[in-house]
Amino acid sequence: MNDGVNGVALGVFIFFFLLVTVLGFLAARWRKAENEHSLDEWGLGGRSFGTWITWFLLGGDLYTAYTFVAVPAAIYAAGASGFFAVPYTILVYPLIFTFLPRLWSVSHKHGYVTTSDFVRGRFGSKGLSLAVALTGILATMPYIALQLVGIQAVLDVLGVGGGENTNWFVKDLPLLIAFGVLAAYTYSSGLRAPALIAFVKDALIYIVIAVAIIYIPIKLGGFDDIFAKAAHAFSQVNPKTGKPRGALVSGEAQQWTYATLALGSALALFMYPHSITATLSSKSREVIRRNTTILPLYSLMLGLLALLGFMAIAAGIKVQNGQLAIPQLFEDMFPDWFTGIAFAAIGIGALVPAAIMSIAAANLFTRNIYKDFIKPDATPKQEAQVSKIVSLLVKVGALVFVLTMDKTVAINFQLLGGIWILQTFPALVGGLFTRWFHRWALLAGWAVGMVYGTLVAYGVPSPTNPGQKHFGGSAKEIPGIGEIGYIGLTAFVLNVVVTVVLTFVLKAVKAPEGVDETSPEDYTADAGDPGVQTELPPATAGAAGH
Repeated sequence: MNDGVNGVALGVFIFFFLLVTVLGFLAARWRKAENEHSLDEWGLGGRSFGTWITWFLLGGDLYTAYTFVAVPAAIYAAGASGFFAVPYTILVYPLIFTFLPRLWSVSHKHGYVTTSDFVRGRFGSKGLSLAVALTGILATMPYIALQLVGIQAVLDVLGVGGGENTNWFVKDLPLLIAFGVLAAYTYSSGLRAPALIAFVKDALIYIVIAVAIIYIPIKLGGFDDIFAKAAHAFSQVNPKTGKPRGALVSGEAQQWTYATLALGSALALFMYPHSITATLSSKSREVIRRNTTILPLYSLMLGLLALLGFMAIAAGIKVQNGQLAIPQLFEDMFPDWFTGIAFAAIGIGALVPAAIMSIAAANLFTRNIYKDFIKPDATPKQEAQVSKIVSLLVKVGALVFVLTMDKTVAINFQLLGGIWILQTFPALVGGLFTRWFHRWALLAGWAVGMVYGTLVAYGVPSPTNPGQKHFGGSAKEIPGIGEIGYIGLTAFVLNVVVTVVLTFVLKAVKAPEGVDETSPEDYTADAGDPGVQTELPPATAGAAGH
């Protein structure tokens, strides 16, 4: 790693950072509505985005800086097991094709802004809605923190901020500046800011990956040499664990882990609040259906991106923190000017999802905690103002997390967040297709899944760091099967079993089921259908669905 600052790369990085900053503030005037003071406008962009804007927005919040850094870093550290991210993004699109259009339709019909709005309306339960909201906020916080980790990794390789012995304020000042800019334009422009910036972000990422997948192998002697060097590196024994570092091809013992992690991650991906926020911002049901058919283009990109992990090994990249492997590969392989472009792609790839995630978490707090439990008579203007403030607090919390805690802790909590958010699947997706589940059974199943998943994850030691005894991974032996599998999927199965059994019991004793404010035709309604409003009037925008 270079000790000095890479001036050319830093200059290019700053140019693109300033460009997206300007776009972020200009976004407040883009598609400006007559009434800006509602969550529909600030938090969902007026529910007005078409196919391409939605595609870039969804890609912007699903394929993040952490994806850019962590997926190839996982390959760099352990080999083929890191490729699980590729099949799970393939599995997820047929899955969301079945339920996202239904969620869009019912949400537009009733003015739902969050998944918790829908759960409350469907099952008539504030308690279940609160559980979904709190889970969404908890799972999103470490995800935002990891976007800041991605920016910090780029700044470290650029040599900005000084060494480890530098005054903490000077060392973290570049990250503080990036955070301040992100907070400012998100506050002023809402969801329109990341929607506009996503065009630049995705264009840069596609350019960088296209160049990297051609240029770097040429410099390293071709893919034959890359895979040969990677295979040799993975066969070396790790002195800390006494086991090989990894495997170029996963063995039979890893198949259950690989498959369950891919399936569980696919089920969880569109449970995250930021995924739903981007979905509900689109202007029609057909936009969602089209997007589920063209989003797999990102999976192709992800497969190519993962190969960078093997290239980092072949290039002889040596870093203490695996998250720095790909930024360091770019600096070593590319000309300085293109290194700046690559780093800008990673940095902007952090700003877009961090903005969407903070907006999504703020919407959950405002609609399903503040309005439901603190101020039921809040006006649409008050809702929008509270959401803006909470979005700032969420980002501040993520920043404090990054600056005060070890980076591995952030990563472990993100893994835990995946386990947690999967437990909302029965209430959300189940509720989109059937009213059979009892609201109390869903709440009990959620609680069991959350407790089981958290406790089991707590007992998992790190496979590479003997000193880390807790939250060291997301895989553990599956009870009754004996194979090692994804904890989140095991907890999900337990969640479903508890929900189904208790539903039978509660229905048998005729426990009150709550009022369903939706009707069957709501789930197939489109923007032009009678009774479906594409832009809610100010008087009802904040109260719809409640």
